[in-house]
Amino acid sequence: MHQYKILNSKEIRSITRTLEEHYGIKNLRLDYGFLINKENKIYLVNRDFSKIDLEGLKINSIGLYFAEYRKGFVRLSIEGSQIIGKFATKNIISVNEEELNDWVTGKDLVYGEADFEGFVIIKSNNDFFGCGRYKEGAIFNYISKDRRIKTLTSSAEVE
Repeated sequence: MHQYKILNSKEIRSITRTLEEHYGIKNLRLDYGFLINKENKIYLVNRDFSKIDLEGLKINSIGLYFAEYRKGFVRLSIEGSQIIGKFATKNIISVNEEELNDWVTGKDLVYGEADFEGFVIIKSNNDFFGCGRYKEGAIFNYISKDRRIKTLTSSAEVE
């Protein structure tokens, strides 16, 4: 387990405070254990994780990839945006179907001037699709190539 560090309550509070301030969330409570790796990627685990004896186990990864934490900012993963998004009151962008299709296929979005700062959560209807960085009228996409899809199929086309 040497590649992961278990974060203490002070470190977790620093992360949740950053999320609260940036996304306009009041009293964010995440009932998980937090692990961080050498690349500053944060993973969430069940709090009972500490009861497991990991000695001698070969483990490739642990928990749910939640976010990346660097220099006082938190860049949420897709799953992180789904956990946090329902509580967010600012720095959240609602996109239409065409923009969503561009987003999930890995394209940056042209958004124009807006009152956003830094990282924004991408939302369509009641679903959350990750986090991008807003700068000078564009939202930069961070969806990794292996998580992108070729095209979005609307529910109307499936029926």
